[in-house]
Amino acid sequence: MNQPTALARQVADEIGFSGALRMSQRDIVVQEFATGFAGRARRIPNRVDTRFATASATKGMTALAVMSLIESGEFTLETTVREILDDMLPMVDERVTVAHLLSHQSGVGDYLDEESLGDIDDHTLDVSVHSLERPIDYLPLVDGIPQVFVPGERFAYNNSGFIILAIIIEKVTGSYHEAVIQRVLEPAGITAGGFFRSDDLPDNTALGYLGNGRTNVFHLPVIGIGDGGIYLTLNDVSAFWKTMFAGEIVSTRSVEQMTTPTHMGDDGQGYGLGFWLKDGGDHVALVGMDPGVSFRSTFRQSTGAMYVVMSNTSSGVWPISRALDESE
Repeated sequence: MNQPTALARQVADEIGFSGALRMSQRDIVVQEFATGFAGRARRIPNRVDTRFATASATKGMTALAVMSLIESGEFTLETTVREILDDMLPMVDERVTVAHLLSHQSGVGDYLDEESLGDIDDHTLDVSVHSLERPIDYLPLVDGIPQVFVPGERFAYNNSGFIILAIIIEKVTGSYHEAVIQRVLEPAGITAGGFFRSDDLPDNTALGYLGNGRTNVFHLPVIGIGDGGIYLTLNDVSAFWKTMFAGEIVSTRSVEQMTTPTHMGDDGQGYGLGFWLKDGGDHVALVGMDPGVSFRSTFRQSTGAMYVVMSNTSSGVWPISRALDESE
């Protein structure tokens, strides 16, 4: 790993990286650093234990909470949305199942169609961000959007699908956030990370910055839900991968299901249930991007090689992660 570790630092220096990075081999840290500022106005530096927003990495946590509920017998992968939510979302095809949502093959209309987005920093929501505290608060965003294609017909990355999964989790358990904390974060040994309000962030948490130097507070929901928004540290991410593949969050059988490709693209990249995959599922990744947020972490099952790059800017992660991926 000597060459990749030097490469990561070199690229970080070249781009003026703001964030934190860790590379490890079978739980042994071989490279770790943090640069830039968590709070620019007061010049508060990023540290290796700083919490960063992770955007869509949250989808992996949501997926694990769903699998945990399946293991508890609450429903199955083949249970339809309609069976759980009745007529709450009438525009969702009655054939859409939990598996369709987890694998981005539901065909439901997406409130945040990433293919149509321009500059990520220009993205705003159609409702007041302070009103989005619980999954049910997203109904004005996800309800009423027509079905796009027949469930199971193809893969199309979909944020609404994971909002619907959060609504399902809350309907079954009473609280999406508490379910993820109790069923995923606590078993994973995630002690610093969690769901935090953007207007009440704990100490040692990085603010997200746009290209114009402003923070992202008006661009994202006040607190994360099913499709994005959880905060994590480097230690949290390391603990997450270790415990997940040890079967300490859900069973190893469920992990195998989640890391078996349900879709493979022409570029060799696939998707399972909540996770991006390559090499037949040996290479597992979580990826996230929002205004003022970028995140990528990969874990290779065969070698135990892991890296995580997290940034409080919209694009800070990509030059480093691209260099690391190409050096494999």
